[in-house]
Amino acid sequence: MTRNAKSRPKKSLPGSSDRVERNCAWIESHCFVPEGRLVGRPLKLSAEQRKWIDAIYGSPTRTAILTMGRKNAKTATGAILLLLHLCGPESLPNSQLFSAAQSRDQASILFSLAAKIVRMSPSLRNYVVIRDTAKQLFCPGVGTLYRALSADAPTAYGLSPAVVLHDELGQVRGPRSELYEALETAAGAQAAPLSIIMSTQAPTDGDLLSILIDDAKAGHDPRTKLILYEAPKDADPWEESTWRMANPHFDLFMNKDEVRRQAEESRRMPSREAAFRNLILNQRVEASNPFVTASVWDACGGEVLDDWSGLTVYGGLDLSEVKDLTALVLVARDGELTHVRPTFWLPDEGIYERARGDRVPYDLWAQRGYLLTTPGRSITYEHIAEYLRGVFDRYNVAKIAFDRWNMRHLHPWLIQAGFTEEEIEAHFVPFGQGYQSMSPALRDLESVLLDSRLRHGAHPVLTMCAANSVVKGDEAGNRKLDKRKSTGRIDGMVALAMAVAMEVESSDAEPYPSLDITFV
Repeated sequence: MTRNAKSRPKKSLPGSSDRVERNCAWIESHCFVPEGRLVGRPLKLSAEQRKWIDAIYGSPTRTAILTMGRKNAKTATGAILLLLHLCGPESLPNSQLFSAAQSRDQASILFSLAAKIVRMSPSLRNYVVIRDTAKQLFCPGVGTLYRALSADAPTAYGLSPAVVLHDELGQVRGPRSELYEALETAAGAQAAPLSIIMSTQAPTDGDLLSILIDDAKAGHDPRTKLILYEAPKDADPWEESTWRMANPHFDLFMNKDEVRRQAEESRRMPSREAAFRNLILNQRVEASNPFVTASVWDACGGEVLDDWSGLTVYGGLDLSEVKDLTALVLVARDGELTHVRPTFWLPDEGIYERARGDRVPYDLWAQRGYLLTTPGRSITYEHIAEYLRGVFDRYNVAKIAFDRWNMRHLHPWLIQAGFTEEEIEAHFVPFGQGYQSMSPALRDLESVLLDSRLRHGAHPVLTMCAANSVVKGDEAGNRKLDKRKSTGRIDGMVALAMAVAMEVESSDAEPYPSLDITFV
């Protein structure tokens, strides 16, 4: 195909308009749309994609940084560019090409798109060998090999890349990435190495991608090209004109209705605003917004049902360290409303000092019955076990979710309080505090909060925990609760999230009216 001298245009300069037009023509002649509503059709480059190709190949380039909001065909464009170097007019005999991502899942996305394009192309599939298991593409006629690498794979040292595409480098937290450094320092043997970075922005100025972008803005190296689409921080984040600033393919590839829905959710729930600003508006935003706004929380502060007889009760138990707040939150559903009954414990001794340190009136809350105390300077699990025995005797308790960490200390006291091993095994459910368990629990809790189906009675200790709670996310978009400040207690909200999760997951609970909360 491309190695046929008759079919190849004459050699152009390292960076020139002829080279740009040649590359664009090759892409549109041999590549097909890999997925989506236009899947299988010949690929037609957008005006913006042509600008990107011109920036990279129109003049000498060592590093190209392309950053914009999500769902703008960054990864698909990366796959096309890799094929351009694998078997197209940019291919060099026996060269190595790599794409690098922070996770195996992300690495597989770019490889999968490139493989789909090859399979759909009548010309490319005759020249490229697809190795799905190894995530490799090989062009025997040229001797070029492309591999997809991830940061959680074995070391990348010993490679000699001619082209590296760094996919979603904004996921790197901090100023360094071993995979990035290994690949960038390995290109020294190449005559004209090329690195392409395609990503949304990182959250902070100290993250690797932010450092690279700021260096490119300073203009130290003319061979570093920066293509940046972002919304200014002072622009209205809820206006469509602002969205367009960070999304060059807003009218082509993005679901406008979905973006509007995400914007409206972010306006109502500040815990989503940081992600919206980062992923849609491509802003550097540290996620430090409260999990729930005061207005949404207050809207759920109605009176709690007194009589829970005949209701099925679920709970969340957040067992603290010996001196900190311990929380038991019970929930019971009556019709469409979920009623909340929280109980909190602190050690009796030192409560005044702790109140001053945390700047909240623990002593006053204890006097008014919102907070229980245990004798001494540490939490006495004996009192908690006895209280739980009373709860089980008084209510129809189905499940109590608990944090595994301190349960080993509570277990013998539960036995002494009258629980049997069978009863503990049947009703006490271990609940992880990491992303895997807490992320779906937070979705369930958000659902009842947003729809005002929760009634917490404005309990002051639980309200304090709600005000202190922020969400912390990982690279996959999963979330868990975190503290707004070092002294801020969030134990009650952790227990509430576990209790609501138990209720929603139970086969005994009727499903809530659906509220779709999806962030793409």
